[in-house]
Amino acid sequence: MTSPDKPAPAQVQPTRPDEPAPTTPSRANEPAPAPADDRFESGPAEDIPPEVLNQRICDFHLRLEGSPLEPIIARFRQELAARGIVRLEPRFYLSDEWGVSDGSVAIAIPFYLADDRLRRIQQRKGGIVEGIDPEDILRYLRHEMGHVVNYAYRLYETEEWTRLFGPMARPYVDGYRSVPFSMDFVRHLPGNYAQKHPDDDWAETFAVWMTPGLDWHDLYSDAPGALRKLRYCEATMSALRDRDPAVTVVDLDGKVDDLAITLQEFYGPAELEGVALPRSLDGDLRGIFSPWAGIWTTPDQGRRGSGAALLRRNLDLLANTVYRWTGVEPEVLAPLLEHLARRAQTLGLAYPMAERDTVLMQLAAFVTTLAMNYTYKGTFIAS
Repeated sequence: MTSPDKPAPAQVQPTRPDEPAPTTPSRANEPAPAPADDRFESGPAEDIPPEVLNQRICDFHLRLEGSPLEPIIARFRQELAARGIVRLEPRFYLSDEWGVSDGSVAIAIPFYLADDRLRRIQQRKGGIVEGIDPEDILRYLRHEMGHVVNYAYRLYETEEWTRLFGPMARPYVDGYRSVPFSMDFVRHLPGNYAQKHPDDDWAETFAVWMTPGLDWHDLYSDAPGALRKLRYCEATMSALRDRDPAVTVVDLDGKVDDLAITLQEFYGPAELEGVALPRSLDGDLRGIFSPWAGIWTTPDQGRRGSGAALLRRNLDLLANTVYRWTGVEPEVLAPLLEHLARRAQTLGLAYPMAERDTVLMQLAAFVTTLAMNYTYKGTFIAS
């Protein structure tokens, strides 16, 4: 079994100022988009040249050596040594996503983290960068190392591990319903990831135990279920300190040199996959923006921003934030947010720049509500 991790960066860099949305033909009985003027902020997004999108991933000739990842991996090796993990040597390689193949001690790292330009493309086309900065990359590495330890020492075959985390044979599914703030699980990667599968529960527990300077005894002192798992991890890693691993297999599944698809094919079109969204959502969008709809009677009453541009500029921030607390992945949320941006553009929705933070908070709550419907009903709009 491959353990692909879909967590998002813990933080997103501040977005650029909003630009006015381009004018598009309006529908009948709907206002045309507000025209651009000097009260709007602007700043076009960087275009991705077609020749870059049409290049095969393997032809970028990406390597860990000499890349931004090299010093981060060196730092991670120092963390392993500081924790007494010296007899188990993981192998690192570039692939299409984070993961450790079942029974392997090789850690796959997303290829775009090895190149700054590809990382920016991932942020625009993929909706999430799993490793937004060195600290975030280390969080993912600690999680993946948990899988390596589990497979290398076959912990999942022991009775105590199974009693604490559950059977390894439990089906591994991408869609899972988490219980926010459950006291039975640690919280490390976003999306309540420990609740996805017993293997990930252990990997998240290991990652928390391994995090330098983290006082997990205090942090989880009122969470007895999570604390039991952490104490088991501490005792287990102490017992394994002087033991050679039983498994040393290196499986470079999906290594970057074998990725013969283009970047365009890798990302593919962003679609809602047939999920119907009723026109009534237009009324909800108007409700978020309309409190200020009539305040611009003279040019000196403040700058205004395009609602569509606000959504697009903050698409990553909204998708990643909502994912962190609901577990609905950015790949699902990004097309929804783009749909809302198109509707905001068609409706000509705008807002005062001074109220930008208020509008963003309302949008975050709005999208979170839709995401919870998706989690428990399988659709954004529950019938």
